[in-house]
Amino acid sequence: MAVHWQNMSHINRNEGQKFYVTTPIFYPNAKLHMGHAYSATISDIFARYSRLLGKDTYFLTGSDENTEKAVRAAAGAGQQVFPYLDGIIGGFKNLYKRLDISYDQFIRTTDKDNHWPGVEAFWKRMVDSGDIEKRSYEGLYCVGHESFITEKDLVDGKCPDHRETPQRIKEENYFFILSRYADKIRDIIASDAIRIVPTSRKNEILALLKDGLEDVSFSRPADKMTLGIPVPGDNTQKIYVWGDALTNYLTALGFGRKDHALYDRFWPADLHVIGKDILRFHAAIWPGMLLSAGLPLPKNILVHGLITSGGLKMSKTLGNVIDPVRLIDEYGADAVRYFVARHISPFEDGDMTMDSFKEAYNAGLANGIGNLVSRILKLTSDHRVSSDLPSKEDVFADETVQSYAQSFDEFDIQKACNHIWTRIASMDREIQETQPFKLVKSADAASAARGKAILSKLYRELWIVAVLLEPIIPATAATIQGLIRSNKMPSAPLFARK
Repeated sequence: MAVHWQNMSHINRNEGQKFYVTTPIFYPNAKLHMGHAYSATISDIFARYSRLLGKDTYFLTGSDENTEKAVRAAAGAGQQVFPYLDGIIGGFKNLYKRLDISYDQFIRTTDKDNHWPGVEAFWKRMVDSGDIEKRSYEGLYCVGHESFITEKDLVDGKCPDHRETPQRIKEENYFFILSRYADKIRDIIASDAIRIVPTSRKNEILALLKDGLEDVSFSRPADKMTLGIPVPGDNTQKIYVWGDALTNYLTALGFGRKDHALYDRFWPADLHVIGKDILRFHAAIWPGMLLSAGLPLPKNILVHGLITSGGLKMSKTLGNVIDPVRLIDEYGADAVRYFVARHISPFEDGDMTMDSFKEAYNAGLANGIGNLVSRILKLTSDHRVSSDLPSKEDVFADETVQSYAQSFDEFDIQKACNHIWTRIASMDREIQETQPFKLVKSADAASAARGKAILSKLYRELWIVAVLLEPIIPATAATIQGLIRSNKMPSAPLFARK
């Protein structure tokens, strides 16, 4: 039986020492593509950075399974829906494993033990607030979106995304009276009580809120939804996507269950990472739901753009789809992580082709950090030069690292990466300009000592770079740190030139 919590917002936590980050939960109607890999990777980078700082960190991802898209996909594959879902989710988890995505939990909305109780508890809180109302409704329903759309959304009478004429449906549903929260949500976003990054997306949602918000259909007839959670007290209706999927951020933490220790520890979310196509759901409907339920609001929403290829949206028809698995097979997981972190803006659409990927790989990894590690460690190991290595805490106390930390505070992963590669370029220049490889061989004692001092400095600086690389390319960072501790050059290139 679901636990109906009456008062949870009183919990007092030391917010500065914890970090809760979430990805969107994805539809399991097909295997994940590069866009999904991007969302998961940048979320993982934020989680790893938080752990690097010593914060109590929780990283959530999952799948949005109560959807007719999954039912149709299973039928098309000639499978029963739950075996089909298990297979698709296995593919999700395999990609995440190969990308080194360090999530703490994978939530599934078909999970009756962990997800459903929280959804039911949340629904009851909204009912108690007087914000759920049953109405007869007639509107245009887009099968592709699995949602109602308005006339103004259509282009030539069709859904612009799916190029299909929507169905006109008349049915009785429960509605969330979102309209009564429009002014409050606008104030919350305008004041950055929920900080939306970048500012252009904040302005976009504020423009939407300027005209108020319409009430939202929060259920559908049970006979029209194969999968879904029954409305508490009314088995003729099932809870629609907003009341089901968005609440995963709470249910995964134990909201609505007896064991809600994770909720006590981590809510509110410190960062929701989402794509720009689901901004309205997260910055309008979700805050309204939380206000209705009397629960704390998330602190930050990072809205990233789309990954295009050759300036165009990836499409099988155009033949420009880039498969993340193929990239991992050919270049390795850290190469994929590096590209999306350094060469895709977290705030705008970014472009990716196989040629641009290879060029970035060779320049930044093979000829960049890979070559630098070999150069420095060959010299330090050959000449038995080392240095005391700072702790990771001391690394972040270094004034030269502050622009890197500030970039993460601004959720600008690309800027943080540029800080690292600026340091790498500076070390390369120092080697070229000072030529310690000649100085250490000098018969002049002073020159030889100067050469060793330069190598000792480079050895220490390489360690700092290896620490800063941990969130971005974790496996390579660990390898470099191990090589530095043992003071030996790699037996093979960290990144073979392509």
